[in-house]
Amino acid sequence: MTHPALVPPLAVERYRVLEPHLTEGVTLAELARAGVASERTLQRWLRCYRAEGLAGLDRSPRSDRGKLHMPDYLVALVRELATKRPRPPVSVIHRKVAALAIAEGDQAPSYSSVARIISSVPVSRIAAATDPAAYRDHHELVHRREASTSNEMWQADHTVLDILVLDDAEDPVRPWLSVVLDDHSRAIAGYFISLDAPSALNTALALRHAIWRKGNPEWIVSGIPEQLYVDNGADFVSEHVEQACMALKIRLTHSLPGRPRGRGKIERLFRTINDMFLSDLPGHLIRGKLLSAPALSLDELRVRFEAFVCGVYHQRLHGSTGEAPIARWQKGGFLPAMPDSLDQLDMLLVHVPKPRKVLRDGIRLLGRRYVEPTLAAFVGEKVTVLYDPRDLTEVHVYHEGRFICRALSPEHLAAPSLRDIQRARRDAKRRDLDEPVIMEVGDGDQAGPAPRPITVRGLRLYAIDD
Repeated sequence: MTHPALVPPLAVERYRVLEPHLTEGVTLAELARAGVASERTLQRWLRCYRAEGLAGLDRSPRSDRGKLHMPDYLVALVRELATKRPRPPVSVIHRKVAALAIAEGDQAPSYSSVARIISSVPVSRIAAATDPAAYRDHHELVHRREASTSNEMWQADHTVLDILVLDDAEDPVRPWLSVVLDDHSRAIAGYFISLDAPSALNTALALRHAIWRKGNPEWIVSGIPEQLYVDNGADFVSEHVEQACMALKIRLTHSLPGRPRGRGKIERLFRTINDMFLSDLPGHLIRGKLLSAPALSLDELRVRFEAFVCGVYHQRLHGSTGEAPIARWQKGGFLPAMPDSLDQLDMLLVHVPKPRKVLRDGIRLLGRRYVEPTLAAFVGEKVTVLYDPRDLTEVHVYHEGRFICRALSPEHLAAPSLRDIQRARRDAKRRDLDEPVIMEVGDGDQAGPAPRPITVRGLRLYAIDD
């Protein structure tokens, strides 16, 4: 027996028409004269009721229901045009299909038929064809990257800070912050603040600080992570960073271009730093507007940032995890894997390899000469030189993968850094534009560019532009 709630309304309505005949003996002719339905229709309803019950009184579906009364080639054209990018209006599709049908000798389909075919095309198919990016963002199954333990996955990224600091020349500049974040605990593993734009060296120095033990005993986050998750910036895809991760057995993973799944954690950290740390410092910027005069040097900014990380950020309950980052990182007696020594870590992360040939007077690198008695046995040989861009006093020399010696630069033992040299050269070029140097040319001399004096850390150097 069919449940009353499942009886079709049409069947109930027809049964009520037939009910006087079934219960009171009123003839079908008398019911027909009442104008409800023709006698022939009433007879058909009665036969269906006696054969199938109430289900027989429901309207039978048409045998051609769901079938398209249109040639297949026209149906295919309508569906193709409906998924075109950009999608044309239904009226345009109808005109094109009607024109093709008439040209082929067929009857032009009606507007409603074309509209019905378009409405039958799945919305997801239309969206995927007309706007793939929007369809992907709305329908794609999102796998949120989430590390289950500390040091399982680190994230690294850069941002230009909304603050002005004073450089060596007392000029206001915006610094860059490179951060390494532990994905599981949201603790900051390491950082590097610089006036230079992001580079492979900045990334390596941030990783060096993240991996090795900190000078501050409260900042206990350290160790070698299993995975480093980064974007597709030039510094992150550099051969230097890739080789360092391979040597440290860190799996380097890049987010897909335009699809930074899971990168919101480090973006949230940058907002926290901007809102909770920079807002109280002199030189803070809001939408490019300076709120107070800059007064901090880069070193002073570093000191204040470390105090913020250890005293505020690491101790504050995180909104997503519900735990303080430092407490969550060390939860469960976590023991991080460490490199053998800081020198080994520096060799992998900081030192930049350059192929060179040993000359009779030593090795030439970055306009400087490096000598060591051991190199006498390798004159004419090709070697690999590892140097630290922060200190150009000495280099490490390798031959066929074997360490040979440390070579020193005898000219400048109190060596300026590469950054100091570059800055001095830029300053000298600016002075030359304001006060051009003129040299007198004698009979036996040739005119040429004048040597430009450069003073770097008390050393008097001369540079000639080619």
